Amino acid sequence: PARPAEAPAGRADARHVLWWQAPGDAHSMIEQGLPVGNGRLGALTGNDPGRELLLITDATMWTGGLNDTLDADGQFPYGRDDFGSLTLLARLTVDLPDHDLGSVSGYRRTLDLDRGVVTTTYVRSGVTYRREVFASRTDDVIVVHFTQSGPGRHTGTITLEGTHGEDPAVSFGASFPNGLRYGAAVTAYGSGGRVSVHDDRIDFAGCRDLTVVVSGGTNYAPDAEAGYRDPSLDPARLARTKVRAAAAHSASVLRRTHIADHQALYRRFDLDLGASTDRQRDLDTWERVNLRHTSGDPDPELEAAYLHFGRYLMISGSRGSLPMGLQGLWLDGNDPDWMGDYHTDINIQMNYWMADRTGLSPCFDALTDYCLAQLPAWTGLTHQLFGDPRNRYRNSSGRTAGWTVAISTNPHGGNGWWWHPAGNAWLCNTLFEHYEYTLSRTHLERIHPLLKGACEFWEARLVTTTAPGGTKEVLVADSDWSPEHGPLDAKGITYAQELVWTLFGNYASAAAELNRDRDHAARITALRDKLYLPEVSPKTGWLQEWMSPDNLGETTHRHLSPLVGLFPGDRIRPDGSTPKATVEGATALLTARGMESFGWANAWRALCWARLKNADNAYQLIVNNLRPSTGGANGTAFNLFDIYQTEPGRGIFQIDANFGTPAAISEMLLYSRPGHLELLPALPAAWAASGSITGLAARGGFLVDLAWKDGAPTSVRVRSTGGRTTTVAFAGTSRKVSLKQGESVTLKGFG
Repeated sequence: PARPAEAPAGRADARHVLWWQAPGDAHSMIEQGLPVGNGRLGALTGNDPGRELLLITDATMWTGGLNDTLDADGQFPYGRDDFGSLTLLARLTVDLPDHDLGSVSGYRRTLDLDRGVVTTTYVRSGVTYRREVFASRTDDVIVVHFTQSGPGRHTGTITLEGTHGEDPAVSFGASFPNGLRYGAAVTAYGSGGRVSVHDDRIDFAGCRDLTVVVSGGTNYAPDAEAGYRDPSLDPARLARTKVRAAAAHSASVLRRTHIADHQALYRRFDLDLGASTDRQRDLDTWERVNLRHTSGDPDPELEAAYLHFGRYLMISGSRGSLPMGLQGLWLDGNDPDWMGDYHTDINIQMNYWMADRTGLSPCFDALTDYCLAQLPAWTGLTHQLFGDPRNRYRNSSGRTAGWTVAISTNPHGGNGWWWHPAGNAWLCNTLFEHYEYTLSRTHLERIHPLLKGACEFWEARLVTTTAPGGTKEVLVADSDWSPEHGPLDAKGITYAQELVWTLFGNYASAAAELNRDRDHAARITALRDKLYLPEVSPKTGWLQEWMSPDNLGETTHRHLSPLVGLFPGDRIRPDGSTPKATVEGATALLTARGMESFGWANAWRALCWARLKNADNAYQLIVNNLRPSTGGANGTAFNLFDIYQTEPGRGIFQIDANFGTPAAISEMLLYSRPGHLELLPALPAAWAASGSITGLAARGGFLVDLAWKDGAPTSVRVRSTGGRTTTVAFAGTSRKVSLKQGESVTLKGFG
């Protein structure tokens, strides 16, 4: 790998550096530990002076399996043994007995988002000690580096232990009952002292500096034919090889290499929402979160930092391995709620709404790779089990084709919980939107089998009925459940109708671009033209969630399933192209759903309000998610992870809001669809004074650099990443742009 000769410079401002004045409590790591990750290997770091703690996870560290025996109701089992769960790989501790927290002063720890490094500093006996933690993708290791400024020394013990009953060891290997092998290894080196390696620990004494290197993984393989295993891979041996190779380099070389790799992605994009006050800047990150809530005053730098933190998590958690599920790469135990799985009825999709928008398209590839690797198993299970007579969602036609999924999926080809017929459409639409941003023909060719198989499923599933109040024949989805409330067997739910309408359009576009399946695409287009589209209830004034004027569910339910045509879909637009009554019905339903919910639900609401150009509501939902979480309440934790309250007094980490909220911020600043861009569609007063954004991606193959003042653009630069023509609009003024790939144009006259 390339080894930079100089350390890349960092950016010290509050938008890119978070800091705290206390370490993480070892018993509250999910709320207080700071995350590092290299895309597949992640850790929560505690940063206690006397005992550094790392809780280490590999993205593929999953129990469970194919889970292909249905329960008595025709749905899938959903437990840690059958479906499986993401679990911890290892626990690393570095004990320094003379450095207990009570004996040090000036404690500070930072998370440098721009450099991808967690740093801890403190003073003991007049000596300043410093340690850095980072996860290198290039070297595929996690590094903990200890230094000091003078005559200080480091003495203590390093312990690595598994979390599934393995004894402490400098290297260990084991396997799950499902045949997945896993292992980890640690090594250390220092200067000015002694480092002694034993079977169960590493001792160090009198070291001026110390470098600890740890790695690990599994023999998971994204290959259905191989049973999602690589039998030739010995994870423990590979981990030992990796730590030895990394230890051949100095910590400074490893750090420089890591920072250069991290910044190559991180610096594709930047956001400035305006200046915060000196009072706000004097506070640490947790104090700022609390002040933002208690004072009610905007903190533009903190709000921008929340977006940058989301990008940091994406870079750290989604490169070269599995995509991120409900908790990404970060666990504090082996029993995450909902198994830390892939929920296909909003959560995995929301995890990736931010990636393309904010310059992280390469991080999206993990989701594409996952869907393609699972497709053979998903197809097999659909053909084998979906038509089971006990399955209330089976096709009344008696035919089954293509593929679909359940609400939950794992990396072993398995499904969990209830069947989710429209999940295939939502996954495909998410994958196709990535194409709309990147215009990558290679990506489109890769996902074509997924799109085609999903369309084949719906060809067999749609049923003919008469539109309400008329004689026109329409096609509707067979019996289904609108996530996650209401009747379990309703036909024509808005959620499915909207997703399938979008799927069919995307498939036709893909077929035209790739010049294949013309006849099939024509049949799909004909079906699309006959799809029933939701109406507005004469009773409630809302866009109907079911083919009924009645509200059959919970008014303030967390899910916005009937509004998928507003966001992430694009059928419902407040620009005159959609019937006014439909827009008003969607607005009324969104209003009824309320402004208080879980973090991911608030993020989805903010995105919908941004689409409706309601800046005040969109911003208020961003602020609601920044509310400090105490006692397990919904909101932002000490470490900025989003907390989801499962019951009074108990909250869990769920990562989707950490990505959905940045996506909402982006959508407030730029709306795009192929052929049309709208600047600052939902700019709130809190950010209106001045701001800028660079590298903001637009559907249709463009990047936008934008600066504004007093609520109006002052500088607009549009760059083509493959797009040819588009319209750029602001407040009734529009400009037509025509570019070749790589060209850019600066636009004026929008102020």
